[in-house]
Amino acid sequence: MASRLSSRLLVLALALGDILLTGMRRRPADKPWRILIAHHLLLGDTLMLTPLLAKLRQRYPDAEIVMTVPKPIVPLYAGRPYGVEALAYDPRDRHTLSALWERRGFDLALVPGDNRFSWLARALRSRWVVAFAGDRPAWKNWPADQLTPYPGTPAAWGDMVAGLVAGPAPRPYQVADWPAPAFMPFELPPQPYCVLHVGASSSLKMWAADKWLALAEQLVLRGFQPIWSGGPGEEALVSRIDPAGKYPSLAGRLDLPQLWHFLKHASLLVCPDTGVAHLGRLTATPTVTLFGPGSAVICGAGEFWRASPYRVVTAEIACRDQDVLFRRHIGWVRRCGRGVGECARPRCMEAIGVDTVLATVDEMLAGRA
Repeated sequence: MASRLSSRLLVLALALGDILLTGMRRRPADKPWRILIAHHLLLGDTLMLTPLLAKLRQRYPDAEIVMTVPKPIVPLYAGRPYGVEALAYDPRDRHTLSALWERRGFDLALVPGDNRFSWLARALRSRWVVAFAGDRPAWKNWPADQLTPYPGTPAAWGDMVAGLVAGPAPRPYQVADWPAPAFMPFELPPQPYCVLHVGASSSLKMWAADKWLALAEQLVLRGFQPIWSGGPGEEALVSRIDPAGKYPSLAGRLDLPQLWHFLKHASLLVCPDTGVAHLGRLTATPTVTLFGPGSAVICGAGEFWRASPYRVVTAEIACRDQDVLFRRHIGWVRRCGRGVGECARPRCMEAIGVDTVLATVDEMLAGRA
């Protein structure tokens, strides 16, 4: 707690120093040579920034582009997709701020999520800071030079963040755009196999254990080996789904670069609306995502990933009715951000049946064949 406070106070002090030095009335560079993307997002939200990376590289082919990311995500960017350098940043770790300070002096900074990182952008001596309008409380927005409204029509968040930069939309994603990260060798399952990633950031996004097991049994009948997958600490979740250990599991055993290669060689990925779904799009793995409280529009393929082998399964339910995205009220948004204290059971996930998921899987695999 003390470390987080000291780091935030240092960011504030550095930002105020920049404001005193350069003032609040500034002008953007005609051609930015050094660009910063400032955030501390979770895996899925970070990967959804890829259209922004592609658009920046398309518009500024010679620019140096740096992006802050949480420490565990850095290895995924080792190959510098779109020529972007990922630097570890943790608001609780003052050492990561010190490393960023060594790179200070940016012509343009983009803040795609929480606008409190506009203070980080000013602390790092960014000449022009662009963020989305409407964040709350208002103090988050003060260091931004340009506040861009969210679009008034439905769009995927990846396409929306690309709108922070003017110009034509980026070329749609191709798997060659992202070099595969180096990884510690591990034993891949025999092919063909399907990855059933059962974990999620919230229990309200999780599918019922008996449905996962029924899906696995049906995939066996289709000639595939089901492999359970989950993040660190989710081994017990797999045990509840498959207590007899009927199918192999790699839950909790892979880091992100290994997970990349695990998915890359899979015939199919089925998972809830979580970061792994976005990783599956990067590896061009045929992916079926189960959407409960989230928005299949906001977190879907959108325009940038429109050619990806990706399908969603969701159920229409009345309580997916909130219009908030990153603390902004947006008229067309329909999602649910309620926690377990407000929602006793995940009715939206309960409404998704095994037959519906299988029909989507069969449609996708037939199309790939």
